[in-house]
Amino acid sequence: MEKWVKGFFFCLLAFGLVFAGRLETWADQKPALAMLPFFLEKGEDPARGAICPVCKSVYQRGNIVPGSQNTLTRLLYQKMEALGTFRIIPLEVVEKTLPPSVKSQFEQKPIATALRIGKELNADFISVEYLFRFEERVGSSLGVEKPASVAFDLHLFRVKDGMEVWKGKFDETQKPLSDDLLKIGSFLRRKAAWVTAEELASDGMGEMLKKLPDPKELEERR
Repeated sequence: MEKWVKGFFFCLLAFGLVFAGRLETWADQKPALAMLPFFLEKGEDPARGAICPVCKSVYQRGNIVPGSQNTLTRLLYQKMEALGTFRIIPLEVVEKTLPPSVKSQFEQKPIATALRIGKELNADFISVEYLFRFEERVGSSLGVEKPASVAFDLHLFRVKDGMEVWKGKFDETQKPLSDDLLKIGSFLRRKAAWVTAEELASDGMGEMLKKLPDPKELEERR
């Protein structure tokens, strides 16, 4: 009986090791994604608005709260990791490829520089993000003098051929439901409250990423 019990537990252990190995293999099969930290658009002409250096979309220019780039980068990593779609290359690894000299190159040639970084990191995909506006609300969740206002976009490139396979855009200044009944979904998600800029960005980013295709489709896009 004792030998049978020992044999049974040995089989369980062996099965666990094999299963763990398979899980690791499945994880390795996920495409690797490198996500650059959020960059600021550097245009100096307020009359022209903020222009995305990648797609040339125009956004209303606005204030950007100090540190909001880091806030959005953190939110993006959290949400992408929660999706479980990609093998995420850690931010600290990505940041090592971005010394000041490379950041200067990025401002001049964002796509070419991003793809070079993606190849250096052995990534299958790399994302480029820009922040155009991050204005905090003035007031409380019950009432505001000025609502939160956020604008950013995200561009996803396939590293092997440099093709942009997906992009997401968020540009919103929170308004009362009475001003836009089409926003009732977001109104309810936000618990009928005036949200902070981070909460507005988090909600918008979450809705944006729901539209992100699966890796197979991203691999096949032409």
